[in-house]
Amino acid sequence: MRKKWLSPLALIFALLLFLAACGGDDNDSSEGDGGDSSTDPEMLQLATGGTSGTYYPLGGEMAKIISDNTDVSADAISSNASAENVMSIENGDVDIAFVQTDVVAHAVEGINAFDEPVEHVMAMGSLYPETIQIVTTAGTGIESVEDLAGKTVSVGAPGSGTFINAEQILEVHGMTMDDIDAQNLDFGESTGGIQDGNIDAAFITAGTPTGAVEGLAASVDVAIVPIAQEKIDELTEAYPYYAADVIEEGTYGLSEDVNTVAVLAALAVSDSLSEDLVYEMTKAIYENAEGMAHDKASFIKAETALDGIDIEVHPGAQKYFDEAGVE
Repeated sequence: MRKKWLSPLALIFALLLFLAACGGDDNDSSEGDGGDSSTDPEMLQLATGGTSGTYYPLGGEMAKIISDNTDVSADAISSNASAENVMSIENGDVDIAFVQTDVVAHAVEGINAFDEPVEHVMAMGSLYPETIQIVTTAGTGIESVEDLAGKTVSVGAPGSGTFINAEQILEVHGMTMDDIDAQNLDFGESTGGIQDGNIDAAFITAGTPTGAVEGLAASVDVAIVPIAQEKIDELTEAYPYYAADVIEEGTYGLSEDVNTVAVLAALAVSDSLSEDLVYEMTKAIYENAEGMAHDKASFIKAETALDGIDIEVHPGAQKYFDEAGVE
């Protein structure tokens, strides 16, 4: 029987099809929202916030949990918090970071403090409510947001989560930054300025109790400016990532509950990290939160980890939440 041989053109065509198929397989394994595990760093940088806030001490505990429960080490570093942290992930300077859910949503959309959308930032999961605290002292006579007009008020670093919160709260009260003498101070500088009499009040967005405010309360009578219910309703309607919150009587020595609002603290990660690594980090943090010393650790639960998340979740984190039955 005569053998049938492929023509040279047919052989070339078959070879091209084979190479294309192999190339497609490679792309499928590395394409998408999780990086290749072979490129995962051995040392992760975890960006937190100022040393007098909540992010920094909690981030230190999380870095230890990651180091103890995964194949990588993590180092918690201080930063100017949410907005800076988002850009640090986007630029490849850090691998994981604390963010406010509202700020990272703005970053993905490319609005407010962000000139264009970020492309490499994904959610790991939310952590706990971050309360917007308008801190002053009993002697200032500031009893409402409207009373801040003409006062010297710390509003955080430009573009930070605290700054954006201040802008939006002033907005629903018919005010802007031009109506106050705005100072761009961190939490420690803010409470120090209140204590020294250099500023009248400060917006502080952080889990309560906040260390800097506790320190202030040790030397002066702290007052927290309430937000009226109708303004809370207006704010949450305009910006759905806010929720009503209450600072309870006894916190900072308060004699009664104070109504305010909160956003959520969350962890964001780089999309360059592999699915396996982010799965292990997510599992480690949410399954070891009970062992953390910080008060806010009691809020860190897998069942609430997707609350307030309005950006894409990293597939490694999503894998863990799927296994845990989180919706």
